Amino acid sequence: MSDQQPSINPATRNDEAMRFLLTRRSRPAKTLVLPVPDRAALTEILTAGGRTPDHGKLEPWRFVVLARPALERLAARAETIARADGLPDDQVTKAASQFAGSHCCVAVIGAPQQSDKVPALEQQLSAGAVCLSTLNAALAAGWGANWLTGWAATNAQFCREALGLEGDEWVAGFIHIGTEGAPPPERPRPDLTSITQWIDE
Repeated sequence: MSDQQPSINPATRNDEAMRFLLTRRSRPAKTLVLPVPDRAALTEILTAGGRTPDHGKLEPWRFVVLARPALERLAARAETIARADGLPDDQVTKAASQFAGSHCCVAVIGAPQQSDKVPALEQQLSAGAVCLSTLNAALAAGWGANWLTGWAATNAQFCREALGLEGDEWVAGFIHIGTEGAPPPERPRPDLTSITQWIDE
């Protein structure tokens, strides 16, 4: 692989998009405040989120948009189930606070499809890609956003009773969206020299 710069067609390079990707930063969910995107703005974000790699066009995922009343219900249900499961108080609080402190959340639900050509792992990766695409779409639209999982994403009873998941559906992520209430702290970025292998022949 040559170090020489390839010839790039200026018409195909999107410098604005590259600047965004090179500087993107999730906003901590607990710092997100009102206002939140309305339905039209969320529809645009979800449309962008759905433009993701999807082998076989199976769409092995779906969206559940949670407004404030639903989030209050989920917070109460999370606390009840977490306490019944015997979680320590701090973990109960953490399980409920993800929803209690949110004003708008998109749950990305993995919805596996039967396929002889597309293995389950590829479908799971597609659902994860939808989470990142939705997160980046919200950030690109000018909102603060964060992708969380946690106890609520893996507790079968909560997923079934609070979110209505069926069969082998699962939560790929909760994308919390709102107005940035405080500048996000910077975080260390990967050292490419330690995680990149170049194979030239």
